[in-house]
Amino acid sequence: MSNIEHANFPRAGFFRRLGAIVYDLLLAVAVYMVAGAIGFGIFTALTSSGLIAMEGFEHVSDLLNATPVYKGVYQLWIAFCVGLFYVLFWSYGGQTLGMRAWRLKIQHPNGQSLSMITATARLVWSLLGIGNLWILINGDKLALQDMMTRSEVVVLSKEANQMRNWHGV
Repeated sequence: MSNIEHANFPRAGFFRRLGAIVYDLLLAVAVYMVAGAIGFGIFTALTSSGLIAMEGFEHVSDLLNATPVYKGVYQLWIAFCVGLFYVLFWSYGGQTLGMRAWRLKIQHPNGQSLSMITATARLVWSLLGIGNLWILINGDKLALQDMMTRSEVVVLSKEANQMRNWHGV
């Protein structure tokens, strides 16, 4: 989906992105907690039904933390949910809630929205946010994930940041 109206906004600098990252980190922690609760609930249900044996452990949490396979699957589940949070927001509208508060939008230079695959690649290349440090040495205000996915983070005007004014999103 393309939004030509957003194609010519200026790129966001490091500190503006950092502000949005702080906001989004709070949301990511909430997603982490909900995903953890759901994952733990499923694991508890599987042990209660006898599909997973307690193997001599008194508490379900002890079994989960002491068994590398269960703990690994549990951590992958949580990481998947947090990653999905970012991928969905970036590919549907180009903004997380923190980015919306800071009037930032991720898009291709022509205003086109990111696909789910591109948003996933962007998540990987961001290196848990460390890729944003590249902006400090790059004169084009492009982070590592921007360059690797041929995308950019732009600063929208107040009017363009209004959802009701968006066309094609």
